Amino acid sequence: MAKKISVAAIQMVSSANLAENLDTAAQLTKKASAQGATVIVLPEYFCMMGLKDSDKVAIQEPYGNGPIQERLQEIASQNRIYLVAGTIPLNASDPHKVLNSSLVFNPAGQCIARYDKIHLFGFQTDQERYQESETIEAGSQITTVRIEHDSHQWLFGLSICYDLRFPELYRQHKIVDCQIVPAAFTYTTGKDHWEILLRARAIENQCYVLASAQGGVHQNQRRTWGQSMLIDPWGRTLEELASGEGFVIGQLEVSVLGEIRSKLPALQHRKFIG
Repeated sequence: MAKKISVAAIQMVSSANLAENLDTAAQLTKKASAQGATVIVLPEYFCMMGLKDSDKVAIQEPYGNGPIQERLQEIASQNRIYLVAGTIPLNASDPHKVLNSSLVFNPAGQCIARYDKIHLFGFQTDQERYQESETIEAGSQITTVRIEHDSHQWLFGLSICYDLRFPELYRQHKIVDCQIVPAAFTYTTGKDHWEILLRARAIENQCYVLASAQGGVHQNQRRTWGQSMLIDPWGRTLEELASGEGFVIGQLEVSVLGEIRSKLPALQHRKFIG
């Protein structure tokens, strides 16, 4: 029997209201779970897109404790799913900054993996300015997570948004079944780069890519690109959602991974392996 796992990427247009965002995340997760998703991913900044960048510092939590993490544990356990909580703000060494962290919860509500965003976004034009390093402390640890389902140990790589521009990070994950990418790409960069970068990561690593995005105009007037996607190891788009709240859902298949890696064994042909 073919080994498969159903996955979903939630798309949101998060506001500055923490409680409202958590309710929206819970509702969309419940709907995706009802359609059979086993692994569900929330976007970057799902819990808050503040009126100013420093707003997230005010809601930071210590790892393993706090109302945001408690709600996420509840969402995972109630729906009996693996929940990849896009990013939440965790305590950093600098009290004026946070770690922008992705947490993975199992169906029992236990946190089984954590990834702190390594590459921090910086972008400036006459109309826009973003400098994540002013409020975020960079992480340093590469993270993958194993999920057992359908008699297979599925291996997922974790990354966040701007990480997508650094292919060397994904090589450090070794050979995974799927790369998970929660993001909040700006409209300006997303319209030209988002899909190209996601498909490139899928093709060069011969794996699925599941990308969960923010997609719309936010309360702070920031506009995010959206286009949450599931891409197969050949770089083909299987599912996508252009903008607005909702989710994409699809399946990962061991047989597809095997077929593509067999007919084009590029991963075996690598010469520079760290």
